[in-house]
Order: sequence, then structure tokens, then C-alpha cells
Amino acid sequence: MKIRVALAVAVAATCLSGAAVADTSSKKIALSNNYAGNSWRQAMLKSWGTVTSKAVADKVVADASAFTTAENQATEQAAQIQNLILQGYDAIVVNAASPTALNGAVKEACDAGVTVVSFDGIVTEPCAWRVAVDFRKMGEIQVDYLAQRYPQGGNLLEIRGLAGVFVDDEIHKGIEDGVKKHTNFKIVSSVHGDWTQEVAQKAVAGVLPTLPEIRGVVTQGGDGYGAAQAFKGAGRPVPTIIMGNRQDELLWWKEQKDANGYETMSVSIAPGVGTLAFWVAQQILDGKDVPKDLIVPFLSVEQGNLEERLNQTEKGGVTNVEYSLSDAQAVIGGKK
Repeated sequence: MKIRVALAVAVAATCLSGAAVADTSSKKIALSNNYAGNSWRQAMLKSWGTVTSKAVADKVVADASAFTTAENQATEQAAQIQNLILQGYDAIVVNAASPTALNGAVKEACDAGVTVVSFDGIVTEPCAWRVAVDFRKMGEIQVDYLAQRYPQGGNLLEIRGLAGVFVDDEIHKGIEDGVKKHTNFKIVSSVHGDWTQEVAQKAVAGVLPTLPEIRGVVTQGGDGYGAAQAFKGAGRPVPTIIMGNRQDELLWWKEQKDANGYETMSVSIAPGVGTLAFWVAQQILDGKDVPKDLIVPFLSVEQGNLEERLNQTEKGGVTNVEYSLSDAQAVIGGKK
């Protein structure tokens, strides 16, 4: 899906509930991002810049600046949100370091009349809006897939994301749900890969000497290629590794598929979900009635569409979808 800002502006101008361009052209929306240390976050920031710069140029909003904290520190992000309040932003879109640790700053923003929309790493403060995929389901379907491939079950290695972040907790719960459902599978080790290939490779390499035969590796994204390299470096057979839509993962998968018929699947949230959160914030500022919790589909890559998805993914990037105003209106209306 490509960005359709021209269509979005037309939709806004003719929307029965009001003209978004006229009503929000003076509004300022900020992005508060807790972390930028992997390809998914870089793609998310790039998508934000692409979509919001056009929205500013088209006078949909006056400003849509992005601010990123140094290293996933909730205290630093809370201070950042407080500064954005003082700078007069009308809405703050948040990818949060913690679902709860920012609630105080988020409540301050709400009390000051600032709209807060969280996405990906969401917050639990009731005054905020949340845009997310069903991360728990994203974890569960990985085990469902492996159970279909290997009815006899086997040992699983779990690679988690950043500790303490909502996304990590939810995907982990989903994987646990899958193992409870498919009792012939067993998680024999769990490591944190921080959603980056380098960290994941090092973490997996550190535990491999102590592990029995591994049937599958369940993941969170940004860690599949690193896991494959760790197994290769240890001289062990590479199990079925669930991928996370990163270009290097998909390229490795295609090379293995061509060489020996390697099969797996890949699943992740689109980095462009930040652009959906932007449009949701814009619609709230425009006076629209928006549900507090919005669920969007996750993106999956299958054996049959691997080449197509790989061709659509930038080198070093992540398979992506960027959202328009009309997309956001469809999600708000429960039509997407």
C-alpha cells in the first residue's frame, strides 16, 4: 500500500463530519519515540517523515516533528513528553518505553488538553488512545504454524525483544499460549535479542552449547537472521526460524529456499503503523469520535509470496505499509 496523501486530503475536505484541512491546519503533532536502535524503528521514523512532511506541506497540520530518546529510558521519555507539553503541541503520538511508567506524564498531557495517541509500545493511561496489533496473537500463531509443520512437536528456542516493553510481554504471552495449546512443544531456553540481529546472534550463540536439538525458533522480529548465523557458526542444523519481515531475513530465507527448499513464515507489525497513529491524532483534533483502542492487522509473509514481499522491501529495511487519512478513517470506522 503506497501513501495516498492527495486522496487523503480530498477525503478530508469532503468528509461528512467536517473539513480536516481547515480545522487542523494550525495544529502541532509531535512523535515521542523511545528507541531507534534497529531497522524497524528506522523504517518507522522514515515512514513518519514521509507522510507527515507531506501533510505539513499540504497544510493538514502545522508541524509534525519527531523526537527520539537515547536508549529506551522511561524517565527520559516522560521528561520529553513534559517538554512537548510546554512547547505547545496539540497532540503527542507515543511509542512508549513502558505501558505504565509513562502514565503520569501522559495524564499531565491530557490534563493540559493535549491529545495522546500511543502505538506499538502502548500506554495504559485511560485518557490516551492506543493503536496496536494483537501482539499476543502474533506470538501464538508462530507456535500454531510450527505445530502444523511438526505434529510430533519438539524443542523451541524463544528470542524475546526489549525487556519491560509492552510488545515483548504480549508476544511472549502469546508464545506461552501456543505452547499450552500444543503440549508436544517445549521452550527449552529463552534469550533477549532486543529486536536486533547482532544482539540476537550473540545471545543465541551463548546458549546453544547447552541446548538439545531445536525444532523451531520463535521470535519477535529483527532477530531471525542473527539466530540463523548463530546456528551456522555453531555448526548445528538450522531449525525452522520464524522471521520478522526484515529484508536481511527474507533474503536469507529466499537463498535457503532456492538452495534446499527451506520453509518458514514471517510476521511483524508494519513500521508504518506510526503514520496511522498520526492520522488518528489528526482526526481526534478534528473533532471525530475515535474509539480508545484500535486494532490493525499484522503483516505476514508466506512461502508462496516470499519473492513478492522481498522485492517490495528496501535493502536493510522492513516490509512496510504506510497509511493514509482514508485508511485511518476506515480503521476508526471498524472497516479495516
